[in-house]
Formats: sequence, C-alpha cells, structure tokens
Amino acid sequence: MPMDKLKQEFYHQLDLAKAELKLKNYSKSFYHLESAHILGQNHIARHTVSHLWMLYYGIKTKNVKEITGQILRILASLLFTLIWVPFGNTGGSNVSAIKPMPIRKELQKFFN
Repeated sequence: MPMDKLKQEFYHQLDLAKAELKLKNYSKSFYHLESAHILGQNHIARHTVSHLWMLYYGIKTKNVKEITGQILRILASLLFTLIWVPFGNTGGSNVSAIKPMPIRKELQKFFN
C-alpha cells in the first residue's frame, strides 16, 4: 500500500476515536487511538498527535496513569521517533512503552 493510504487511515482512526470520545464511548475511543498510534508511530507529527489525543483521553476519563504516561510518551515521540519505535506498540500507558507488539489484523494491510 502506498504511504498515503497509511496516512489516510491514521486520520480516519483518529476521527473515529474523537467521535467515540465525544459520545463517551471510552473503550471504543481508546481502541481507535491505539490503532492511530500503530499507524502513525513512524512519523514524528502523527506519532506525537496520537499521544496528544491519548493525553486528552486520559484527562477526559480522569485517568492519572494515562495522563502521566502520555506526557512521558509525548516527549519520547518527539525525541526518538526517527531513531527507534517499538513496532506495533499500541501506545497506551497500559503497555510497556518499549515493547514491540504484533500488528492488529485489520491494520496489517497498511504495512505490507
């Protein structure tokens, strides 16, 4: 798939996450934020944007662990994206920030 399809899907997942967040469907919102993170983690701006939205999610849900974790991950995304990223990592504070993970089945087509 061309890079523009990956970028397009990143923004689509982000839009889905925002819509679910607005409806207070928090678990669905976070799932889409994780997907956006997976799709955007090799690009500094998209990677950072995914973490900014996860921070916003943490604030909306009053999740201190998520807020703290995302502040650290935002800094890391700005500093390390061009050097190394844990491929497939979903980006939330509920997982190790340095652990590579399998790509979700529905997203694999964007990485072939």
